[in-house]
Amino acid sequence: MTRTWAGVLCAALTVSTPILAADSTSQPVTFSKDVAPIFQEKCQQCHQPNSIAPMSLITFENARPWARSIKQRVMTRQMPPWHIDPSVGVHEFKNDISLTDGQIDTIVRWVDAGAPQGNPKDLPPPKPLVTDNQWQGVRDGFGPPDLVIRSSEYTMPAQHQDVWYRPMSDIPITEPRWAKMVEIRPTTLMGRRIVHHSIAYLVLNNDPDAVNTGTANGFGRTGPIPVADLVNRRPQLMEWAIGKGYDLFREGTGKLLLPGERISWDQHLHAVGEEITAGSEIGIWLYPKGQEPKKRSYLIGFTGLRKQEFLDIPPNSLAHTEGFTVLKENTLITNFQPHFHLRGKAMQVEAILPDGTNQIVSYVGKFNFNWMTNYIYEDDAAPVFPKGTVIHVSAWYDNTKANPSNPDPDQWVGYGDRTVDEMAHAWMNVVYLNDDEYNALLAERKAR
Repeated sequence: MTRTWAGVLCAALTVSTPILAADSTSQPVTFSKDVAPIFQEKCQQCHQPNSIAPMSLITFENARPWARSIKQRVMTRQMPPWHIDPSVGVHEFKNDISLTDGQIDTIVRWVDAGAPQGNPKDLPPPKPLVTDNQWQGVRDGFGPPDLVIRSSEYTMPAQHQDVWYRPMSDIPITEPRWAKMVEIRPTTLMGRRIVHHSIAYLVLNNDPDAVNTGTANGFGRTGPIPVADLVNRRPQLMEWAIGKGYDLFREGTGKLLLPGERISWDQHLHAVGEEITAGSEIGIWLYPKGQEPKKRSYLIGFTGLRKQEFLDIPPNSLAHTEGFTVLKENTLITNFQPHFHLRGKAMQVEAILPDGTNQIVSYVGKFNFNWMTNYIYEDDAAPVFPKGTVIHVSAWYDNTKANPSNPDPDQWVGYGDRTVDEMAHAWMNVVYLNDDEYNALLAERKAR
């Protein structure tokens, strides 16, 4: 059943405590034996010296002063940055970095016991520190990318209006190759401070099948083409935003690259109080020759607005919008990445099927502008819908002083590309299936 917008936004703005696992042992919880392994697994890749987190969690001495703050952040599931609601929609993800209920319970009991160190001999062997601008895909065990394509760089002054930097880059291949995973990152660690988002569009070389024609946002053949449709027809390798990792395509699917094609970059840069020079680069992991996939993956920005550029958020108010996109083909959805700016608080994706039934796909109730997390569905859990299904995106906004990200609740906010403007996209990679493929996948899942 679809949630009412008021109920969803109230849930998004209310701090709730998860149900913790039962205390199955009377043994004291210590940092060395119990907490340090959790921090190594889920926290230290960001919480280490000279990384993006505000403090290191490598040693007991690093972590102990932050114990109460750590407890609050993990109990409310603000950290690690995995903000999807596990109680609705798809539950299984390939890149899940969230803490289990048991891990949260361990950390809470450690803090409640006074955050003891325990025996240093119980510490796990230290993990190597990340000392450079490393690819997330490398950290997650996929090895280095086969291609790295860089844009030129831009020097952003300390104080300046937002800039949209749009250079071009060649793709250095001499034969057709298929990408199975892509990841964009700023060219330097400091660049992560000024690059709000970066999109790598493909400039095609005689490849019409790369153009998405499987979705529609309104108007008939005789009416004007909606802006959302025009955007989604432009082939994209990837959309990256603050805090996002990689796009991993479903096995047997990918994006085709042809000789002579180029990348057209769309990079949104904003000033942060000091001069920084940076651009973007994309890492591309290729399918081995002879193992090319048969299906293309298309990146779609499903809109959360009834009209693509219409958005009206009054000062000191909560607001709600919704958008509808028709699937013109049988469609498999492989990931979900909600995208807002500073006032966005919650997003729900729902499928309205041709028979009138509805199904919640995913819901993020505590969106954080600093973490544009990409939720990649497990293959067996990835939702699949018949042609004629409507993807209904509901979006909620908080333009009040209760929103800690809000720069000025007294301002009216409309649609726009600037950080202080607002938008609502559900970025999803999709794969289109013919009727035989669609029915075969349904039968395969039913058999399980």
